[in-house]
Amino acid sequence: MEWHQKSGLPLKRFFNTSGMKYKELGLKDRLPQMSEEEQYELLATDGMLVKRPLLVGEDFTIPGFREKDWIEKMNK
Repeated sequence: MEWHQKSGLPLKRFFNTSGMKYKELGLKDRLPQMSEEEQYELLATDGMLVKRPLLVGEDFTIPGFREKDWIEKMNK
């Protein structure tokens, strides 16, 4: 939860939307109806649901890899 709050991004960005598990569970249709608490619990149950890589700093979190974002944060 702390990483999500540091990111300022929607919680959906932390899900590996291209992963098999995401598709098997039909999360594309289920996530919009789920509470944040339910989504946190789901992410905690299976690491394959979490978007990787995950860059975590003292005051930021970046899910996934976007070179521009990573360079900006790493050069501070």
